[in-house]
Amino acid sequence: MSFRFWFRFGFALCLSAPLLPSTGAAEARRADWPAYLGDKGRSLYSPLRQIDRGNVAQLRVAWTYDTGEKGEYQANNLVVGGVLYTATPNRRVVALEAATGRELWLWNPENSRAGAGAKRQRGLVYWQNEDGGEARLFTGVGNYLFALDAKTGQVLSTFGDGGAIELGRDLDVAGVPKVGLNTPGVIYRDLLIIGGIGGPGAARAFDVRTGQRRWIFHLIPRPGEFGYDTWPADAYKTATGLMPWCGQSLDEARGIVYLATKTAEPDFYGAARHGDNLFANSLIALDAATGRRLWHFQIVHHDLLDKDLPCAPVLLTVTHGGKRIDAVAQGTKHGQLFVFNRVTGEPLWPIEERPVPASALRGEKAAATQPFPTKPAPLMRQRYTEAEVSAVSPEALALTLDRIRVSSNFGPFPAPSLQETIMFPGFDGGMEWGGGAADPDGVYYVNINEIPWILQMVETRRPDGTPLPRGERDYLINCAACHGIDRAGLPAAGFPSLRDVRSRRTEEEIWKITKQGFGRMPAFDKIPDPQREAILAYVLDKPVAAGNRPDEKGSAASAANLPPYAFGGFRRWTDQAGYPAIKPPWGTLNAVDLNTGELKWKVPLGEYPELTARGIPPTGTENYGGPVVTAGGLVFIAATADETIRAFDKDTGQVLWRAPLPFGGNATPSVYMVDGRQYLVISAGGAKSGRPAGGSLVAFALPQ
Repeated sequence: MSFRFWFRFGFALCLSAPLLPSTGAAEARRADWPAYLGDKGRSLYSPLRQIDRGNVAQLRVAWTYDTGEKGEYQANNLVVGGVLYTATPNRRVVALEAATGRELWLWNPENSRAGAGAKRQRGLVYWQNEDGGEARLFTGVGNYLFALDAKTGQVLSTFGDGGAIELGRDLDVAGVPKVGLNTPGVIYRDLLIIGGIGGPGAARAFDVRTGQRRWIFHLIPRPGEFGYDTWPADAYKTATGLMPWCGQSLDEARGIVYLATKTAEPDFYGAARHGDNLFANSLIALDAATGRRLWHFQIVHHDLLDKDLPCAPVLLTVTHGGKRIDAVAQGTKHGQLFVFNRVTGEPLWPIEERPVPASALRGEKAAATQPFPTKPAPLMRQRYTEAEVSAVSPEALALTLDRIRVSSNFGPFPAPSLQETIMFPGFDGGMEWGGGAADPDGVYYVNINEIPWILQMVETRRPDGTPLPRGERDYLINCAACHGIDRAGLPAAGFPSLRDVRSRRTEEEIWKITKQGFGRMPAFDKIPDPQREAILAYVLDKPVAAGNRPDEKGSAASAANLPPYAFGGFRRWTDQAGYPAIKPPWGTLNAVDLNTGELKWKVPLGEYPELTARGIPPTGTENYGGPVVTAGGLVFIAATADETIRAFDKDTGQVLWRAPLPFGGNATPSVYMVDGRQYLVISAGGAKSGRPAGGSLVAFALPQ
């Protein structure tokens, strides 16, 4: 067995601590959904069984609520004491009666000092003191974390500075970088443990009452810290990324918090960060009280492919080698599932280091090997071969067959190059941020994308070695990944063209957006203003200002300090009709028995009605959002591009119920009970996969 693995015990009581309480406890009159993804172990499991295989076909809409907003409504909603709390597409927070959908209160961040608020907020954090007299909600807006009174929605002025803490502070770096929060943290005792997006890389714990930082774990190690030698010297002063954006899970009985981390930046060219780059792309176990590292495993070394770990670790208990073992399962974008003993960090099945392609880019040193679990088997195809070309139409067959014969294809770890390469598994999974669900039987349920993408780097200099004009060069480095090399946008990925941006925004608005971020676009606040002016001049087809021309004094020297390559942009590979250019399935739902490491079943997830009408079996669709598994024997999931929510038999994968949604349910459902009636609720905002956008909550229940 060959794998890169380090661990150490944090405290002697870890091995003797009691197991987590069973999630199969008897139903109460009211059963809540009090934490993101159901519980702090992120199991996405509900012990409720009123809705079961026998009656699920009778589910009907119980109530709806329209936020009045449009966008990627991805919130996994909390339900506590008969009150549902949701974070809307524009990051407002709303409290509703969970049985009726009647609005109780609404908090609008525009009335606070939130600044620009990125969208894609996936949930809230709820905290209540021991006697139940005080309850707080924590929500991120812009570069701030706010504390709200859960009963009234009022900002709690005693938290932080007047009710909020600026997330860019207390990071042990110079200045105050822009840091956001799109996935909620986790509560341990009186600590709120969070990650974030943007910034230099850290996990932190804050006092839930005061907002004071209680501990920090540096994800880019400092001198004397473990992993410092996996980076160039003093990399912590300049490197960025690594924030554990996808959420944390907690073994509350043992006091262990688990993080899944992001790629180091820049994502696709790592000549300035040679080495394995701990703790990027890693599963890390920390002492929840102190932030001290207990063990870790790096799932991708020196990542060059944006393979950040996309979903929160899932805690579950399995029978392995004749023993009951508390485990942690971590999904990946390349469809592989890594499973560890959550106390010791030992993998349940061997993990092998296997050779991967070397890089031909100047200055790059790709990792020689990458970890591959021997079990479970990958949950998706790992290579796109001629046998996998799309045949949904004669035109698709011809297009995909011709292109695959001229494009390189290296499996899950191609080395970025100037040549167009098929990226399969693709950039958006495999697994995505919705993650997986786990039942008490040790079975793991997860949805998978099987969409090919195109990978290509571009040079930032002309063939004679002279630099491109500063604005064009910096555009390629900073903007082309989303808006395309030619500024035409990437519509299939949801990124707009910039060729006509003048017709939609004023120059002042464009400048502000590049500084503060907007929607899916992060803040580019570290770019100096002259560089920003040059980029905008190029985007807006304005004359190149003096000092920004390639022949100006200092321009060539400046170019020499910039990467020689830029990423050519996120491009899905589709046929001329817009369908993925690969043989279906394009999206699947999977059940994996983690007691044995074997796949139980795999079924298509979603369909395109127009293809079904042509006699093509359900293909599955691109899917975003996660599943919920219940004691009633059901797996509920929306996620698909066909505006439908479904219930599957958890033992067989058979579809037992489906219902239309007003917009795509690109979120994870919540399951709860109020006054003896069980509900299923989903945030439906669409906007993914080019679908219509809205902002509705839809709750289902059995007829009364």
